[in-house]
Amino acid sequence: MRAGMGMISVVLADDQALVRAGFRALLDAEPDITVVGEAADGLQAVSLVRETRADIVLMDIRMPGVDGLEATRRIAADPELAGTKVVILTTFELDEYVFEALRTGASGFLVKDTEPVELLRAVRVVAAGEALLSPSVTRRVIGEFAAGPAVRGRAPEPSRQLEQLTDREREVMVLVAEGLSNDEIAGRLIISPATAKTHVSRTMIKLSARDRTQLVVLAYEAGLIRPGWLSS
Repeated sequence: MRAGMGMISVVLADDQALVRAGFRALLDAEPDITVVGEAADGLQAVSLVRETRADIVLMDIRMPGVDGLEATRRIAADPELAGTKVVILTTFELDEYVFEALRTGASGFLVKDTEPVELLRAVRVVAAGEALLSPSVTRRVIGEFAAGPAVRGRAPEPSRQLEQLTDREREVMVLVAEGLSNDEIAGRLIISPATAKTHVSRTMIKLSARDRTQLVVLAYEAGLIRPGWLSS
């Protein structure tokens, strides 16, 4: 289900029961959001997602056993779970694990002290298909860690993938990495919003990207965008 088409279903994955209880109370109080399950570790989270086909998973990174990174990786790798979006919960914005989670398929992240109204907005934004949360913060995290040696060593793969793109699609990819919406991309390139959306969709398909966040990560890894180019 998606926003505007029914309830937004959410799975909470955090090893602290008090944290889960707080999020559940906040989310279940909303008329368009329902918590369909809670997990204390990553293995439970993946199992719940497969059972419920939840729209959103609010996923802690540091959990016993299977952690949030591995759980995110498993969800992103399962074609049957393509409709589930993972939002990482973290204590610190600039966290190398957050960057790795974005690489492995997370649609965005939130710091745990996020204001309640922002958490609710984020859940609705992701459910509506706008994957990139807090573009300036997300870009800063990506920019911070995309310059690292381990990431640079992976650059050739996305570079080869980019050969499939047209010049216009590369241009659109850079604008997505800047945090522009489809309407803003249309205005920048003097094209219709529908055409901008088509370019974004085709780019995602060609690069096997789950959402716009994945395009941002690939743009950095391929060298289309470099840390420091974009203001935070």
